[in-house]
Amino acid sequence: MRLFVDSANLEEIRTAASWGILSGVTTNPTLLAKEDPTVDIRQRLKEIHAIVGGHISIEVVSTDTAGMLREAEEIVSWLPEAVIKIPMTPEGMAAVRELARQGIPTNVTLVFSPAQALIAANAGARFISVFLGRLDDIGADGLQVLGTVCEIWERQGLEAEIIAASLRHPMHLVEAARLGADIATAPFRVLQQAMKHPLTESGLHSFLADYHRLQEAQARARQVPLVL
Repeated sequence: MRLFVDSANLEEIRTAASWGILSGVTTNPTLLAKEDPTVDIRQRLKEIHAIVGGHISIEVVSTDTAGMLREAEEIVSWLPEAVIKIPMTPEGMAAVRELARQGIPTNVTLVFSPAQALIAANAGARFISVFLGRLDDIGADGLQVLGTVCEIWERQGLEAEIIAASLRHPMHLVEAARLGADIATAPFRVLQQAMKHPLTESGLHSFLADYHRLQEAQARARQVPLVL
């Protein structure tokens, strides 16, 4: 399972990229709105792609098919590597079908059910983002939905890649991998948490303490005069 970071914050993205674990980035209007509102969005997205390379999903904001297509064509005119993020709506599916015909990859977002995932796959989506945390927030089971989607994909041999999105904690990451998601896109905070474990920290502290004791013992041994 490949890892993306779900962020529009350059500092977070640079840090996560420096760890050598990222295959891409996903963004959305909410993430972009959290950053400096005076920054040119096009320039920010180009900077993000320059940092990570690989996959970058950029979301349209139109709600009609014609508007989505115009935005998609405009985005790929200045960032040809972009994957166009399209909402799971009837108008969105019509846009996905046309973009697939043009060879422009799409990531269908705001998918909350296996039925929606199937529809997106039939429309021609290259990626399908199944939202876990938002389902959990309303008392549903996001992982159960993801598991059903992955089971259907395995049985039907569908080609669209499944992205586990809206992750809230490291166990979402682990379970998404266990269930068979192709990709997990996680907030920077979740990636940080996933690398930490108290036994790792205590073990490292113990190793370093033992190493310093060894150095001190060797230094004392060198200072003892040789007695003949």
